[in-house]
Amino acid sequence: MSTKDYLEKDYYAVLGVPKSATAAEIKTAYRKLARQYHPDANKGNTETEEKFKEVSEAYDVLSDTKRRKEYDEARTLFGSGVGGYAGTGASRGGGFNFDFGDLFSGSGTGHSGAGDRINDLFGGLFNRGGRTTTTGATRPRRGQDIESEVTMAFGEAIEGTTVSLRLTSSSACAACSGTGAKTGTTPRVCPTCEGTGAASRNLGNFAFSEPCRDCRGRGLLVDDPCPVCEGSGRGKSTRTIQARIPAGVGEGQRIRLKAKGAPGENGGPAGDLYVQVHVKPHPVFGRTGENLTVTVPVTFPEAALGAEIKVPTLKGMPVTLRIPEGTPNGRTFRVRGRGAPRKDGTKGDLLVTVQVTVPPHLDDKARAALEEFRDASEGTDLREELIKQARSE
Repeated sequence: MSTKDYLEKDYYAVLGVPKSATAAEIKTAYRKLARQYHPDANKGNTETEEKFKEVSEAYDVLSDTKRRKEYDEARTLFGSGVGGYAGTGASRGGGFNFDFGDLFSGSGTGHSGAGDRINDLFGGLFNRGGRTTTTGATRPRRGQDIESEVTMAFGEAIEGTTVSLRLTSSSACAACSGTGAKTGTTPRVCPTCEGTGAASRNLGNFAFSEPCRDCRGRGLLVDDPCPVCEGSGRGKSTRTIQARIPAGVGEGQRIRLKAKGAPGENGGPAGDLYVQVHVKPHPVFGRTGENLTVTVPVTFPEAALGAEIKVPTLKGMPVTLRIPEGTPNGRTFRVRGRGAPRKDGTKGDLLVTVQVTVPPHLDDKARAALEEFRDASEGTDLREELIKQARSE
């Protein structure tokens, strides 16, 4: 990719979002387009495969706050006319003394510094005094981040578990070991750039450096390309890894597994793996934050007279809960320490809601007892105040 192509490529337009889009809006747009253009859903369609690469490239930049900021700044700088710097940045000898590589040289290291990525694409936008810079063909590059999804049982999410994930990512072609050349042959050094991968052009007051057009920035030429990767040196690798999902993970949570992504190039570190978690519903328990919830049926006598009842816990023995006399339907009680794990090692609570049930059938003895209770409680109209309030409005 030439410098001009990079600066003119609008990643926001690729994802179909405005420049002011939030991180959540960018992610939503990417996921929608990735599903639409994924190679597995469009087998043999080279057009959608290229579109998928464009979408992935755009998301790779815009999803990272630092890289997105530097991308915006680079495009703003170019749009305002980099040539305008020649009048103020030129040395006495007339040579332009501005190195775009210096602008981003301190962009950080841990997460594949955004400045390094931009420098790779620019190929060193400005070259100070003809200095040869390290190109993307030889500089160590961090591997791409990979996204995956996993669905687990409710109890596994609460307690944590290890899952097997099958991942597909870009890697060196296995047939040619990444050289791009057919087995038994070797690439040769590009005579145009002499193996540097960069070509320099003098544009008056400054030198303009970009990836060599002949070798496309690799520094090597392949005369007899590998039939598997067609000379690109890249292929798809599939592997299965064991990923540990921490205890207490919730529905929709995104887990980062460091260095579990695509392998790096030229000795660079591997990317990260981001796992989107989906949790199956439980037939008995629900969840509110770090607390578990459960609804327990009680009889009318238990609610009216008070009782000690057994309450289930998740993968544990039932606990005894004392409900006081006169407990109304729908009241919630708290059982300490029987919820989901917190980050500090403690646990949330179990929230127990009682539900007064009415028996569908009564024998003669139960009916007689209830009729006696009804007669004893006559004289109190529970709905009298409600009717008065309704009429007053």
